[in-house]
Amino acid sequence: MLIAGPWFADLIFRGLSRPILPGTEVFAEDFCLLPGGAFTLAMALRRLGHDVAWSTDFGNDLFSQHVLSLARAEGLNEISFRHHPMPMRNITVVFSDSRDRAMASYQDPVSPPPLTALLTQHRPRMLLLPTLQYGRATRAALGVAHELGTQVFMDCQDVPGTLDTPMLRDTLAQVDIFAPNTDEALRLTSTTTVEDALDALADLVDTVIIKRGSAGATAVQRGRRYDIASIPLAAVDTTGAGDCFNAGFIHAQLTGHQLPDCLAAAVASGAAATTDLGCRAAPTLVELQQWICRIPHQ
Repeated sequence: MLIAGPWFADLIFRGLSRPILPGTEVFAEDFCLLPGGAFTLAMALRRLGHDVAWSTDFGNDLFSQHVLSLARAEGLNEISFRHHPMPMRNITVVFSDSRDRAMASYQDPVSPPPLTALLTQHRPRMLLLPTLQYGRATRAALGVAHELGTQVFMDCQDVPGTLDTPMLRDTLAQVDIFAPNTDEALRLTSTTTVEDALDALADLVDTVIIKRGSAGATAVQRGRRYDIASIPLAAVDTTGAGDCFNAGFIHAQLTGHQLPDCLAAAVASGAAATTDLGCRAAPTLVELQQWICRIPHQ
């Protein structure tokens, strides 16, 4: 499979003593520097036994070298890594509590390789896009993906746009699996309920998954709806949980499971990720099965 997307160095501050206001200094209970962004998806799939071609860029800065060293420690395939003799700083500061997190990010500009070129080079079984992408170039590349028999999985993230944004609706129609969270789905569809968002997105995409946090997850595939409960637990940090959710779903699908079992694997993987800071707790194959056993029966 092929992942196209940047890594981020996540500076995670957990457990702030009070809200951050201008002119004040706030101390956190815990802190760590961990790789995030597309790294989490690639690493989580690697831990589940998959070989992934990950197209991303590294520079000569300390953040690039830190993330690169951890990618190598996880055994990630470097075939699509690009190295630049200049800083390639992708940084996110995360303010986290057990319920959610707020983020501020910075990214040095770089032009990624065209998706079409990556697809014709790798001819992957599945293309994974960690953020919402749309426009003529993306639409053309997804057309090439389908000509090659490549399935397209797209996450949303906090990318501006609605179904009325030019080219967004047409691009989504080329996606096989779309996986926003609740807030993203409501904003994208300009609706106020999960049900209405599902209806709007299911008219475009074959399989729509909405991540609902402590409420579990909901999916619609070819008109049929599936719901799954979350695993009761005390979350430590939700940073990276959505990417681990995606990894669990993709793993189950690529190993031949039907949608309900794919949702179970996704919820289990996402829940496991919330038990530590950042991507540290992305589960292995054995751990994923243990987490699946904890999903409440409905």
